[in-house]
Amino acid sequence: MNATAPNATFASANPHALATIMEASTTRQIIATRDIFDISGTKLWAGNQPVSASLQRKLLDRQLRNPLETCLMAADGVTPQVLAVAVRALMDEDTPLALLVQPHAPRITLEAGQLPLHAVVQLLLSTAQTARPAAYRHAIQAMAVAGALMLEHGGSVAEVRLAMLGGLLHDMGELYIDPRFGEADADRSMDIASYQQLVVHPHVGQLLVTQLTNYPTVLGRAIGEHHERLDGSGYPHALKRDALSPLGRLLAVTETACAVLRGEAPYLARVSVALRVVPGEFDLGWVSRIGDAARAQPALHGQLPIDAVQARLTRLDAALQSTLASATEALEQAETGALKSGLLLASHLLGRLRTGWYASGLWNAEAIAEQDAAEVEAVEDELYFRLRGIERAVRLAAGPLPPPDTLRLEQLCGEISGWAG
Repeated sequence: MNATAPNATFASANPHALATIMEASTTRQIIATRDIFDISGTKLWAGNQPVSASLQRKLLDRQLRNPLETCLMAADGVTPQVLAVAVRALMDEDTPLALLVQPHAPRITLEAGQLPLHAVVQLLLSTAQTARPAAYRHAIQAMAVAGALMLEHGGSVAEVRLAMLGGLLHDMGELYIDPRFGEADADRSMDIASYQQLVVHPHVGQLLVTQLTNYPTVLGRAIGEHHERLDGSGYPHALKRDALSPLGRLLAVTETACAVLRGEAPYLARVSVALRVVPGEFDLGWVSRIGDAARAQPALHGQLPIDAVQARLTRLDAALQSTLASATEALEQAETGALKSGLLLASHLLGRLRTGWYASGLWNAEAIAEQDAAEVEAVEDELYFRLRGIERAVRLAAGPLPPPDTLRLEQLCGEISGWAG
């Protein structure tokens, strides 16, 4: 699968997922649950046999009678009890994420041990636990956070379990993209090549759940929406408020919280800033619960003197004004529909950043007091991160362009990149 044409079925083995399964099979018992045939009826592998590199060679470029994922199992793989143990270990850590989840620790641990794990999910979770431990840890964290937020919301047992499954499975599509890009989502300096690969993973995850499991359709839909935003600034489909499901909105907040907490400054206050810095991106019902937890944590401490913060804010104000003006000018000169589409997106996203900038009150740098410096730094960092994200999104939206429009796009993206650093 790739960024331009993700396969709508699983008729052939995805090379990245297959390689990860094979890597896991060197230390886990991954076994064929039935005979594996190609589409012409040729038997490629016998049932009840452990997989090996020989199977990997036979599967490449072959169309299969049944999706590979439905033909394998991890005999010694992840179980609900293993998930419960992982949640307990998470609670014992001295981290902001544990602080967020701890008020509901007993209930989350209990529900983790009761989650229904479909065989395909069990296979892929077991593969991630062995071959991509960072991704597995992220899944456990998101499962716990989604469960805690739903419990704060007063959700029923069914709603809590569905939210926890959503957190657990939301990034499963990353197993189907190049592993060099699979964890780039937590990297604040992700480049366009990484972004092009990464943007398909919510859709792939949705296909996995809807086509290969018997989980409710609403779960697959929410997984497909976990990087969407209410104001239409998300991916992969730039959906807006009315098109997003309640569970998808919860997973969007969960994903953002966990991504920030994997960064260099893992404070709940930073999470709160990321969720509210641009008004209208996230469902306020879920955001408010993160804010409540952030206020219970010790306050942030600034890393820079106040005059340095003020100087950086002045620069950020100039960056937002300049890039928005440049996008507007380039849009007036655009010759193709593709470039116009990309520039309209740029103008929309830059306008959203300006809205957040004005709402923050930071445009008046002289009014920033010493005690505000830490939150100001957090807001500034987040806005610069969003500015870098706009460049990637615009390049992807515009696609290949004729030389005159390519030059116009490069000029705008170069300016954005120069400001964002």
